[in-house]
Amino acid sequence: MENGIAERKAALRKAAQAARARAHARVAPGESARVLGELLADHAGRVLSGYMPMRSEIDPLPAMAAHEGPVCVPVIAGRGLPLRFREWSPDAALEEGPFGARVPASGAWLEPEILIVPLLAFDRRGFRLGYGGGFYDRTLARLRARGPRLALGFAYAAQEVEAVPVEETDQPLDLIVTEAGVITPRG
Repeated sequence: MENGIAERKAALRKAAQAARARAHARVAPGESARVLGELLADHAGRVLSGYMPMRSEIDPLPAMAAHEGPVCVPVIAGRGLPLRFREWSPDAALEEGPFGARVPASGAWLEPEILIVPLLAFDRRGFRLGYGGGFYDRTLARLRARGPRLALGFAYAAQEVEAVPVEETDQPLDLIVTEAGVITPRG
């Protein structure tokens, strides 16, 4: 890893978690999901991956429930491995997964075409800062090698930063959706 990037990412994670928590307390819960749902309406029938929100993560569940097509959520297969995706519905039985995320107890394994990606911070270039495990970066690299994918960062507008420190393995987002609208990265 480039000298200093790990330290810069760690410092940014701490500040980003605080900014996200403040936004989570301030922003009306349904507004962000409404913007996301409007964007997803153009992708009916495609396999969508969302996520089960934890802590102060922005909640994609209303948009996921409204999606007209198969929906799945990520399941951590193991440290250093890409994510797998299990079919989800609003009435799916859930169980505790690794790192405290709730995951479907059963269901088909799917391969998403569109991914709603959680994050701590993002920049206008389309880079995101996650929790540091590299799960989404490995997964997006693997999926993109198989064909086009649409990676949608989902965040509060307050999570935007000037620049996310970037490593060679970091995968960019195609769009970022916030309560203020959709951002197209300027790459």
